Amino acid sequence: MDLAAITPVNGLEKAVEVNPSGRTSFTGILTEKEDKAEGTLFDSFLNSAINNIKTTNEYLSDAEDMNIKFAMGEVENAHDLTIALQKASTALQYTVAVRDKLLDAYKELMQMQI
Repeated sequence: MDLAAITPVNGLEKAVEVNPSGRTSFTGILTEKEDKAEGTLFDSFLNSAINNIKTTNEYLSDAEDMNIKFAMGEVENAHDLTIALQKASTALQYTVAVRDKLLDAYKELMQMQI
């Protein structure tokens, strides 16, 4: 699995900021004119998740292409096929694990009493 795909969420180190009016923003920087957040933490988290899913899909399609090429005899080295299959498998396991944790967190939030 490509470790470059596992990056920290951008802006996490600046999750809490105080703007000039003294208000605290947990989601980004509050603008004075519109009083809404720009560059929210959720946006960066969502974009990171979407990029990781795209990477997983690329690995899966590469593995499928290598499998077809190997079956047709176009690939002489079985090592490349094994690497592509392992990358796809690891990326898919990681994606499923993250999805399961997100669903568990969602279920826990839904069960909270207000």
